[in-house]
Amino acid sequence: MNSSIEIALGKSQENKVLAINSRNDTVTEPEVDDSEGLLLKLSSFCVKMNSLGFWKFVIVRKKELDVMRTKIPVALGVCVDPARFVLEAISEVFPVDTRELKSDRVNDLGWACVLMLESLIPVMVDPILGSERMLVTPRVKERAKEIAETWKKSLEERGGIENVKTPDVHTFLQHLVTFGIVKKEDVELYRKLVVGSAWRKQMPKLAVSLGLGDKMSDMIEELISRGQQVDAVHFTYEVGLVDKFPPVPLLKAFLKDAKKAATSILEDPNNSGRAAHLAAKKEQSALRAVLKCIEEYKLETEFPPENLKKRLEQLEKTKGEKKRPAAAVPANKRTRASNGGPMPPAKAGRSTNAYVSSFPTGPTFVRSPSQAQYTAGVPSYPASPAMYGHGSRSPPSNPYVYSPEAAPPAIAGPYPGAPMNYPAYGGYGNVMAPAYQQAYYR
Repeated sequence: MNSSIEIALGKSQENKVLAINSRNDTVTEPEVDDSEGLLLKLSSFCVKMNSLGFWKFVIVRKKELDVMRTKIPVALGVCVDPARFVLEAISEVFPVDTRELKSDRVNDLGWACVLMLESLIPVMVDPILGSERMLVTPRVKERAKEIAETWKKSLEERGGIENVKTPDVHTFLQHLVTFGIVKKEDVELYRKLVVGSAWRKQMPKLAVSLGLGDKMSDMIEELISRGQQVDAVHFTYEVGLVDKFPPVPLLKAFLKDAKKAATSILEDPNNSGRAAHLAAKKEQSALRAVLKCIEEYKLETEFPPENLKKRLEQLEKTKGEKKRPAAAVPANKRTRASNGGPMPPAKAGRSTNAYVSSFPTGPTFVRSPSQAQYTAGVPSYPASPAMYGHGSRSPPSNPYVYSPEAAPPAIAGPYPGAPMNYPAYGGYGNVMAPAYQQAYYR
C-alpha cells in the first residue's frame, strides 16, 4: 500500500509542477482540428484545473464521443486532483440540475456525466493492486458520499423512482461505482433503479459492481414478466445464467408478444387511419432488437435469422412503397356545379399536379426501453465491494456506445402505413412455445 501511495503522490507532484508552469505559459491555445488537437485542448483544461471550461467544452461535442472516450482519461491523468476535478465539472447537473435555462433539446447531459465518471476510473486505480482499489483522498470520497445522499433525498421531491429519468439514474449508479461508495443497506434501491433502466447496455455490468449478483435471477424473472425479454437476455449473459434462462425461447417470446401488441393496435378503433403503420413499426423494432441479439451472442445456429431478415425487408419495402407519391391526374377541364358545362381553365400559377396524401401525418413516438440498440461491449468496472463477494470481471473487447437519448428508445414512430392484411411471421413462429410468462410488451 505504501508503494501505491508513493507512486500516486509522485504523479500528483508532477502534475502540480505542470499546473504552475502553465500559468506562465504564453503558448497559443491548441486548435481542435483532429484527435491530437482535442487531447491538447482537454489536457489544457485539466492542467489548469479549469473544470467549468472542461465541462462546457465536452457537452457541445456529443458527436465526438468515440474520440473523447479515449482522450479524456489521458487528459485527466495530468490533473492535480482528477477526482475533485470531475465532481466540480459535473456539479452543474449532478446531483441536482441547477441550470436556470433548460430545454428539451439540451436537457439531457447525463451522457457527459457518465463519460467523465467512467473516464475517471483508470486514472484512480491503484497502480499496483489495479481496479480492486481506487486511490481517492478521504476528503473527496466524503464529498462523493454527500453527493450521493443529496441525490437520494431528491427522489422524493421528484415523485419517486418512477419519475426519475434514466440518464440521471445512470449517472448516480456510475458515481457510486466510480468512487467505491456502494452501501449494503441501499441494495434494494439499486435493484429498483437498475430494473427501471434495464434497457441500457451498461446496466447488467453496473448491477454486478453494485453488489446485485445474488439478486440477478429475480431481476431477470421480473424483466421477463414485464415483457422485456431482450433485456433479460443481456443480463443472463453478464452473470452466466444462460442455462437457467435460455436466450432463444426468450427471444421468441419477445417476438410473440410484439406480434400480439401489433395485432391489438390493428384492432383498436382509436387507431383508425394509422393503425397499420403503428403495428408495422412495432414489429420492425422487435425484429431489429432480436436480430442484434442473435448476432451479438452468436445464436445463429439455435435461431437462424434468415426468416426474420426477410420479414424485416418486407416491412421496409412496404414502407418505401407507401412513401411514393401517387400519380397526378390531369385536370384539363372543370365542371360547373349548375349545368355541367366546362369551367374556364384554372388560374395561372395554380398547380395542376398537386396532390394530398391519403396518409395522415403520424405523431412522434418514444421508443420502448426493450428496443435499445446493443451495439458494442461495455468497459469494465471496478470489482464490486468485498462485502458482496464478487471478484473483478474481465473487460470486453470494445467500448460501448452511449445512448444518446434521455428517454427510453422508441417502439413506434411515424411512417406511412403498412398493408392491412398483416401477414404472419415466416417460419419462426411454429416453434415450441416458450415456458415463460407472456406479457404485453410495453
